Amino acid sequence: MSSVRRSLRTAAVAGTAARFAYTMLRRFTPGQAAAWERRNHRGEAVTLVEGPAAAVGSALAAATAPGVPAAHRAAAALATLGAAGFGTYDDMLGATDKRGFKGHVGALAHGEVTSGMVKVLGIGASGLAAGALMRDKPVDKLLAGVVIAGSANVVNLFDLRPGRAAKVAVLAGAPSVLRGSRLAAAPVGAAAALMPEDLGEKAMLGDAGANALGAALGVAAVAGASRRGLVVRAAVLAALTLASEKVSFTKVIAETPALHKIDMLGRRPVVPQRPAPEAESTSGQPVAS
Repeated sequence: MSSVRRSLRTAAVAGTAARFAYTMLRRFTPGQAAAWERRNHRGEAVTLVEGPAAAVGSALAAATAPGVPAAHRAAAALATLGAAGFGTYDDMLGATDKRGFKGHVGALAHGEVTSGMVKVLGIGASGLAAGALMRDKPVDKLLAGVVIAGSANVVNLFDLRPGRAAKVAVLAGAPSVLRGSRLAAAPVGAAAALMPEDLGEKAMLGDAGANALGAALGVAAVAGASRRGLVVRAAVLAALTLASEKVSFTKVIAETPALHKIDMLGRRPVVPQRPAPEAESTSGQPVAS
């Protein structure tokens, strides 16, 4: 069996597991169902359980992917579930008055530890732990951790409109899947399987799902990268993170015809008389589903 076919099988496993997890979480929602509901950019109620479902599907597929080194499978599960766990914490407890990394750092400088800062530190720690499993030399472990945590953050930056973060995950991971990466196939399969609910504005990835898919893609990127490749990836992710503090990705996408067309693909049309401001997420970041 070719490496591409094996990757597609891993994607199918991820998608099936994610769909099953989503169905079960919808039927047996932990705690009170209302705690998992948020208002999207239209003011309509959507559920956050898509995020944990995507994380479960991706982590399970990566952890059981055949032909992948055990350390890499363990790193993928650790990074994905770690990001999902801290993302869920921020989804459930996040406030809307501290936005972006700068906002969380500013709050910390005044002695306030926001849920967003807890998430940043937690995902950073799980990313470093995953990177340590994948590399031998200290500098490579550090770079790998930065790439994994940075990927988790950057995918979450796109979770501002229905299906956008899922599309980013699929588009970012698809080339690696076609080259035979089973680690990339896991988040791609999970994101693709749950995209209909996201685009239909029935559910949203939230921090749990977007961070988890990003972390999983980061692990896949680390697996095939040289040290120079790690440096380049870390630099690009850092640049995107810094740019997000100054530039609205939503505005850039809206003003770029090709990106706007991809962004609107499969989405409900925007009603002109009801402009869609960036809705608040539970973590203080704008959200989209």
